[in-house]
Parts: sequence; C-alpha cells; structure tokens
Amino acid sequence: MSKKLIIITASAGLVSFAGAFALGWFTVPSRSGAGAPGETIQPEVVSVGAVPEIPRPAAGMTGVIGAASDSDRKGMTEKQLRNLVFEVREKVNEYDDKLQNLTVREQRLQRTQDTLKEDIQNLDNLRIELATIVADIKSERDKLLKTRLEVAQSEKGNLVLIAATYDKMDASSASKILVSMCTSQTQPGKIDSQSMGFDEAVKILYYMTERTTAKLLAELTTVEPRLAAFLTQRLKQIVEGK
Repeated sequence: MSKKLIIITASAGLVSFAGAFALGWFTVPSRSGAGAPGETIQPEVVSVGAVPEIPRPAAGMTGVIGAASDSDRKGMTEKQLRNLVFEVREKVNEYDDKLQNLTVREQRLQRTQDTLKEDIQNLDNLRIELATIVADIKSERDKLLKTRLEVAQSEKGNLVLIAATYDKMDASSASKILVSMCTSQTQPGKIDSQSMGFDEAVKILYYMTERTTAKLLAELTTVEPRLAAFLTQRLKQIVEGK
C-alpha cells in the first residue's frame, strides 16, 4: 500500500511540474524588438561611418515576425507538455505493473513459505511417530530376548541323551518326573513356571521324539492341564545357540 502511495505522489508532482512549466512558457514576455503588429521599431542611433547603412525593414514586418515566433513557441510548448504528460502516464503504468508483479511475487512467496512450514510440521510429526514405533519395536525385542529359552551347544548333547531315556519310559512315569521338576521347592504341590526345573523340563521335551512328546503332554493334560499348557507355550520359545 505504501509503494502505491509513493507512486501516486510522484506522478502528481510530475504533473504539477509540467503545469508550472507550461504556465511559465505562456506568460514569458516577448523578446525586445518584437512589438505589436503594425508598430515600427526605431533603430539605435550610431555615428555615421561606424557601420555600413542597413536597409530598414518595411513597416509591419517586425510585428508579423514576433507574432509568428509567439505562435511557434506556444505550439512547441503544447507539444512538449503533451509529451511530458504521456511520459508521466507511461511511468505511472510502468510502476503499476511493477507493483502488481511484486504483489503477485510476494503472494507466491508467502504461499511457498506456508507450504514449507506445513511440510516441516508434517515431517516433525512423522519423525516423532517413527521414533515411537522404533522404541516400541526395541521394547518388544527386548521382551522376546528375555523370554526366549536358549540351549547352549555344550548342554545339547546331555539333553539329547536324557530325552532318549524319556522316550523309552512310559508316558505316566515320565509325566510324574516332569511334574516334580516343575513343582516349587518352597511351596510343594504348586507349579512354578519360573523355576530352573521348569526350563530343564522344556528342554528335555524339545529333544524328545514327536510321538513321545505327544503322549507325555496328553498324560499331563489329565493330571496337570495348566502345566501342559505352560510347557507347550514355552516350547515355542526355545532357540539353539551357535
């Protein structure tokens, strides 16, 4: 808005200057020696012999010449004024076009800035969301690592031999041994899935043959169904160490 006000003020000043210039030209008195039409200009008296005698102009000639000069001067002044007004209008139009272009550019820049701010905000939100997802994944991985049951290579051979022994036993006798291994040492008769014997029982089941394991779990289902469920769930968490 301030740019447009400056342009309008400058244009008004130029127009005022042109008007004053034209008024000055119209009001300038005629040069000396140019009298009214019909008047005769008396030449300056000089000494005889100083200059050669010059024929005097005919009566009325100087007035016609002076009038013609005034008319030509007025015509030239009006033409200059029209040219000046035309130039002022061209400048005003040029400034208006530049101002409009600047306004359009400012609007585009503002829209671009708004879009960039929105994109930055979306990226920040996405970064926070991704950070939350990564943290959740790490937490789940840590939980999985803590709950998995790893079989070391050093104990694998012994577990295979023990499992082979259980394979030769009947399901009822083997199930009683496993129940005893999974019973709490401090609270007799209570199954403790956190005891060391519980994990050992799971490892033995893992290396038994599938047929013997199925019979043993079926037998446990009749006497200790909760223990059979715990053992089955824990079997899925066994991994063999390298």
